[in-house]
Amino acid sequence: MDNYKFILSGGGTGGHIYPAIAIANELKRRHPNAEFLFVGAKDRMEMEKVPNAGYKIEGLWISGLQRKLTFKNMMFPFKLISSLIRANGIVKEFKPDVVIGTGGFASGPLLKRASAIGISCVLQEQNSYAGVTNKLLAKKAKKICVAYDGMERFFPADKIIKTGNPVRGDLVEMNTDKNEAISFFGLEAGKPTLVVLGGSLGARRINQLVEKELNFFEQLGVQLIWQCGKLYYEEYKKYTSDTVKVFDFLNKMDFTYAAADIVISRAGAGSVSELCIVGKPVVYIPSPNVAEDHQTKNATALAVKNAALLIKEKDLDVQFESVFSALYKDKSKQRQLGENCKQMAMPNATIAIVDEIEKLLKK
Repeated sequence: MDNYKFILSGGGTGGHIYPAIAIANELKRRHPNAEFLFVGAKDRMEMEKVPNAGYKIEGLWISGLQRKLTFKNMMFPFKLISSLIRANGIVKEFKPDVVIGTGGFASGPLLKRASAIGISCVLQEQNSYAGVTNKLLAKKAKKICVAYDGMERFFPADKIIKTGNPVRGDLVEMNTDKNEAISFFGLEAGKPTLVVLGGSLGARRINQLVEKELNFFEQLGVQLIWQCGKLYYEEYKKYTSDTVKVFDFLNKMDFTYAAADIVISRAGAGSVSELCIVGKPVVYIPSPNVAEDHQTKNATALAVKNAALLIKEKDLDVQFESVFSALYKDKSKQRQLGENCKQMAMPNATIAIVDEIEKLLKK
């Protein structure tokens, strides 16, 4: 019996979408005749990213609650009822064997309806601080795959399996030559290279910091690969030079990481998992504008194990130059951070998660 059916639901950000696609790809590799359906939120990035990856997607009319009283919040009960009815229809029509939720608003109504009619549900929680949707769904889920220790604060201990977060396959077998990567970006071999990553859409505060510190980097003799994000590219592309390469988005992450001596990054779960696998010294600048401040918690989980450095946005003006130059001058500290974060990496996460789904199929 190979013609299984799977529904995968998650979205809103790349951090929820990418793991869902990685899990689907591994299931498809094992069960080439299986059918797949993704369910996302109507106006979010999954509606574009999932079809690009070759899968069908249905959109629900759903969004999260805003933190203040807005028209959107007043619409929330209607959106929720509409989404539950639509989710019910999707589940009954598609008849999945297993439903997999990777977080984000859309997975709420879908997994709620699926579990109510007895379909096995698996949750994948990327962050060290569980998201609201996954916390609400935990009771009914059969298994909960996590990436951090201590998740029994949020979920029933007997359902938790520590698998890690799925990352891109090309990073797991990363064997890109550093000199090849440096010449790919048109940079100078032998010169220290800093990679700046603000997440898939970019990060205004990190971009402002880099712009302000360009002279400082030049004085240190550092060259830059700077992903400023699509929203900010027009504003920052003017800084492109022999030693500064500005991009809206970086597609070849294996080359990007191979070129890097030091990385500055946001602390979304996907970025943290990737950076652990490649084992580079990282300065995390978590976004303070995300639910439950989970990026700060992700970065702290590494910082306490001497596997990364952490600077909060509010402390950048005071701390950045001293923290960065101390790390830049201390090669043994760089090595130590890289080795320690590599020990926290879980490169076989996708396989481990799909192994757990297989156990449910056998039942």
